[in-house]
Amino acid sequence: MYLGVNVDHVATVRQARGTTYPSPVEAACLSADAGAHGITVHLREDRRHIQDQDVWDMRRNQPLPLNLEMGNHAEIVEIALQVKPDEVCLVPEKREELTTEGGLDVLGNYPALEQSCQRFADAGIAVSLFIDPDPAQVEAAKQLKVPMIELHTGTFCECEGASRQACLTQLIAAAEQAHAAGIQVNAGHGLNLENLRDLFPVPHLHTLNIGHSLVARALMVGMEAAVKEMLDIMQEYS
Repeated sequence: MYLGVNVDHVATVRQARGTTYPSPVEAACLSADAGAHGITVHLREDRRHIQDQDVWDMRRNQPLPLNLEMGNHAEIVEIALQVKPDEVCLVPEKREELTTEGGLDVLGNYPALEQSCQRFADAGIAVSLFIDPDPAQVEAAKQLKVPMIELHTGTFCECEGASRQACLTQLIAAAEQAHAAGIQVNAGHGLNLENLRDLFPVPHLHTLNIGHSLVARALMVGMEAAVKEMLDIMQEYS
């Protein structure tokens, strides 16, 4: 299992005061030193944290593969095609939301997604779709021929008791369905040191993309220590 560190909220702290620090690129480099396997940034349409220059700087000035999260907006698509990250993860996006609230409706947006996915594939950029563990959405991802999906774990992380078990069952089924279709299974949203092990019954997990809880922990122990804590738990996955 691999760890992708999302450094969006390093930029959130910077943007709160309009300074040049803290640096998301420095956070990415420290994450690399600690053993992380990739870096994720989300260039939102409203630019609330990561800015355009951050994406270019990430591509040029840190050593890990870059995953660009993005809505399927024409302007952001063009930026991604210029930057050429190693992969893009297409997510739903609303200006009024605090954070991504659920998975992408692949079925409801199929024609537009198909066009963007083809453009990215032609440019040599791997595409992931951030989706809920819904068999219809997994099937739609298969029809789009994307090489990977990222399962939305936010609902699972927020649930307790029987509801959490039901969410876990859905995640397991979606992972098995995607794996059987030859799709790489990633996961993310809401994961932290306390709930990470609860996800381990889900099979075929390749990469976990973790941001908010990791950056929050880094405020207490430092970026490298926070990444190492997460990696130590992830080593228990089999």
